[in-house]
Amino acid sequence: MTRTFAVLMLTAFALPAQADDVSDLMESALKAYEDGDIQYALDELDMARAKLLEMKTASLGSFLPDAPDGWTREVNTEMNQGLAMMGGGVGAEATYTDPGGERIKITLMADNPMVMSMSGMIANAAMMGMKTERIQRQKFAIQDRQMMALIANRILVQTDGDPDKTRPLLDMMDFNEMAQFGL
Repeated sequence: MTRTFAVLMLTAFALPAQADDVSDLMESALKAYEDGDIQYALDELDMARAKLLEMKTASLGSFLPDAPDGWTREVNTEMNQGLAMMGGGVGAEATYTDPGGERIKITLMADNPMVMSMSGMIANAAMMGMKTERIQRQKFAIQDRQMMALIANRILVQTDGDPDKTRPLLDMMDFNEMAQFGL
């Protein structure tokens, strides 16, 4: 039995590790660095970072709810380009359209300096003349057609649209799981 286990372990270690784009780019950067090609190493690291941000963005985007029956959902694939100009972080955004043509936009932003600046406004929403409401134990500040909440003090959930039609979309989101994003 131990001999069979040893053979299986040796066979497993002999198999090449499955590489992905990020690890390939990082290995290429390390090789370029060792070869003295600093610029190429930097370029490869930049590409690896971009791939990692894509992965993190996709992960954040998974918290956006699916469109309810009869609705459509359009995901904004260029959300992160705008965040780069606002200090970085990652974001995800989708616009939902109901059968009557009413549009609701849900935006998620994480680890962005602007998010922290919003925390004071959300915490003091009532003193600023905004209504507040709890959705899944999260405090949302409501003003006109916009709703905002801060999840785990680092993820901004912002909506634009009729709050009565927005609430069911927010109820579909898992804010507890979102609080663990990127940790």
